[in-house]
Amino acid sequence: MLSADSVRADATAPVSSVPAPATAARLGNVGSSPVREILALTARPEVISFAGGLPAPELFDVEGIRAAYDRVLTENPRSALQYSTTEGDPELRTAVAARLTARGLPTEADDLLVTTGSQQALTLLTTALVEPGAVVLVEDPCYLAALQTFGFAGARVVPVPTDDDGIVPEALEEIAAREKATLLYIVPTFQNPTGRTLPAERRHAVAEAAARHGFWIVEDDPYGELRYEGERAPCIAADPVAADRTVLLGSFSKVMAPGLRLGYLRAPAGLRRACVIAKQAADLHTSTIDQAAAARYLRDSDLDAHVAVIRAAYRERRDAMLGGLPGALPEGSRWNRPEGGMFIWATLPTGHDATALLRTAIGHEVAYVPGAPFFCGEPDRGAMRLSFTTHSADEIREGLRRLAKSFA
Repeated sequence: MLSADSVRADATAPVSSVPAPATAARLGNVGSSPVREILALTARPEVISFAGGLPAPELFDVEGIRAAYDRVLTENPRSALQYSTTEGDPELRTAVAARLTARGLPTEADDLLVTTGSQQALTLLTTALVEPGAVVLVEDPCYLAALQTFGFAGARVVPVPTDDDGIVPEALEEIAAREKATLLYIVPTFQNPTGRTLPAERRHAVAEAAARHGFWIVEDDPYGELRYEGERAPCIAADPVAADRTVLLGSFSKVMAPGLRLGYLRAPAGLRRACVIAKQAADLHTSTIDQAAAARYLRDSDLDAHVAVIRAAYRERRDAMLGGLPGALPEGSRWNRPEGGMFIWATLPTGHDATALLRTAIGHEVAYVPGAPFFCGEPDRGAMRLSFTTHSADEIREGLRRLAKSFA
């Protein structure tokens, strides 16, 4: 029998330390977002940053949103602060369904799942659909956070070539015939990072390719309401050919406020149910009070009128950037004229490396995002993404004057 003294001695003896387990292998091939890292570098207030796709904070309807929270907490505080259903607030889903129906996509509340931002919607879909090694098709270049999501799932991401009108249908057809793809991820309207919009005939070609080759279409539409000119293109989800295989992702981040973290997915019943189960494992449900406040805001305020104010401001800012680019970028540079959204895609002449030039630009107190990280295939080293929404027209012009110094 051990004495009390021997027990005390054992308790104080050195313990051989075994290292804790390493992080999961799935993290090995997924890096942090270059955009987030650039935003950290440009956090100084004196830097005019065209890097982040940030909505203009001065355009948030602070009073309207505050009033919605006040009414919810005054009238229904107990339910607003309680757990709620995974599918989402019924009033909010009804309001979203009405908005989608008005945009030409007939939708019922039960077709929708409310998510914590549309980024979570993409994560839930990936959890529900993508096995390790499964083929995921993406536009090249592609939204960075989507590439991260597919990387975590262990997918084999296959890039589909694009041109100035977006994804090339002939290339999609050739790749889909060769690869047994699970899904195609696409941002057809005012794409991130390029700002391009896929024409209606190409949308139909995408729908036909999905039907012919048996893959899902994940149609991400965070920018669709931010149109400044031109005619609205129909959702791919509205094409009868694609109705049974298209998931539409949406968000309130660009039209209400990103801090609400409210998004949604519209999907066929079986896949939507799978996403509900995945969400229960992730967070049980999206914030009850935020959903209730958003639903109350949509009931009491005119979101369409607010979006019109946002569009007018962003159109002016887009035009200011387009007007200043000829004097800011080297001769031989190219850029597009997006009909909406938040981004302009520019390409420097051969021999220029946008990534290498970024540090020089930051030295002149201006920033952008190099285009190379957005490519899944061979990157275009001269490409850059410029966001025009965060700063006023005058600040944009000053930022472009600073940018010009980077090439002097």
